[in-house]
Amino acid sequence: MEASTSFKQDLLLREYGRNVQDLVNYISKVEDRTERTRLSQLLINLMAKLNPQLRDTQDYQQKLWNHLFVMSGSTLDVDAPYHLSAMEYLNDKPQPMDYATQTPVFKHYGTNVELLIQKATELEDEKEREAAIISIGKLMKTLYKSYNKDSITDDIILNDIRQLSKGKLNMDLRYIESNNLFESNVGSGGGKQQDNQQRSQQQGRGDNRGRKNQRSSSNQRNK
Repeated sequence: MEASTSFKQDLLLREYGRNVQDLVNYISKVEDRTERTRLSQLLINLMAKLNPQLRDTQDYQQKLWNHLFVMSGSTLDVDAPYHLSAMEYLNDKPQPMDYATQTPVFKHYGTNVELLIQKATELEDEKEREAAIISIGKLMKTLYKSYNKDSITDDIILNDIRQLSKGKLNMDLRYIESNNLFESNVGSGGGKQQDNQQRSQQQGRGDNRGRKNQRSSSNQRNK
């Protein structure tokens, strides 16, 4: 009857379950310190199997010993290989996440583009700054197209770069447009050249189909 009326202790660490908590309570009552230490080490090995994700963390053995100490109500007296502290367990808990509070100037570009532009303004080499402007311009144009259905011109992209860099980044617009520098699909031969090649291939296939149709119709007349 005593067992039915006994007080059930709240689990201090629910991830280990009731049985582990009962074992901790038993070990805490063992009078011989050497035996308490031996049993604690055996229990640590069991806890490592019950909580395998801790193996991916740094100093996971020390964390297990701290968990054991917490479950004993911070009273476990053993020859542990580490300094036992309940505060160490509290520090193991996930810390509150810091959410970004700064709203980007242009939502379709996002904060990361602003950070890239800030990094580009810190470049001292002129060629590196120019290469950064081209790379950022390509990225901004791609992001804009994925965010808006409307087309965007290079001068708008360049103006946005100037605005976000506070005038520190700039390039010649005619040079950008004539070389399609802000087009992400430009290859070694240039975007216009690729388009011309595709149109020529399509036209060639159309001409071939027309010749085949003419030959087939003339053969039918001859028959």
